[in-house]
Amino acid sequence: MNLTLKVWRQKNNQEYGRLETYKIGDISPDMSFLEMLDVLNEDLTRKSIEPIAFDHDCREGVCGMCSLYINGRAHGPKFGTTTCQLHMRSFKDGDTIVIEPWRARAFPVLRDLVVDRGAFDRIMQKGGFVSVDTGSAPDANIIPIPKPVAEKAMDAAACIGCGACVAACKNASAMLFVSAKVSQLALLPQGQVERQTRVEKMVAQMDKEGFGNCSNTGACSAECPKEISVENIARMNREYFSARLTGTEI
Repeated sequence: MNLTLKVWRQKNNQEYGRLETYKIGDISPDMSFLEMLDVLNEDLTRKSIEPIAFDHDCREGVCGMCSLYINGRAHGPKFGTTTCQLHMRSFKDGDTIVIEPWRARAFPVLRDLVVDRGAFDRIMQKGGFVSVDTGSAPDANIIPIPKPVAEKAMDAAACIGCGACVAACKNASAMLFVSAKVSQLALLPQGQVERQTRVEKMVAQMDKEGFGNCSNTGACSAECPKEISVENIARMNREYFSARLTGTEI
């Protein structure tokens, strides 16, 4: 495959970025998108051109690092797929591919295609956990949980925190991410003790980070590589209003 790549290049978050065009050839359709970028970087290095910075880690679709905006879509043209799981057979020979970083005030560009997603970490630090006494792990079945509830909690827990929901939303909202983290614990008995303070603190931090409001278009769920349901946003809203009505202090 021969391709034309238009890649966002930005030296740091203090300078303006720009799209630069690169030609690349002899790309196998069986390569992953990140492997294609590896080949491009090898070619750039041979030409004494600074390689393109992009985030990656597991390359197995579970870490959320491979956050790229490809041809106007978060993670590219395939549904339920992370960038590292996207293969070049999803494109055609001769295609022009535009590659950009996430676009959100809360995700400042660090360099090229790398953004700072520390905002998600700070939201998690406010309540995305269960406080328990240290000691040995309890038996898995010690607390009976109905199967439908366990399945909903597991579906919410599938969120990998990649930020595609933010990138897809016209308001750069983080509601899908936060609601998934709130839901997975609010549904389970282990999460009940901190249930009200958790949602208030996490929503407050989300607003503090500068994420926008929910646009109600469903773009977040449509582009989510783990297909997290917007049902979680409705659940988080109920949790939040319930906590506020009881006068919980945060």
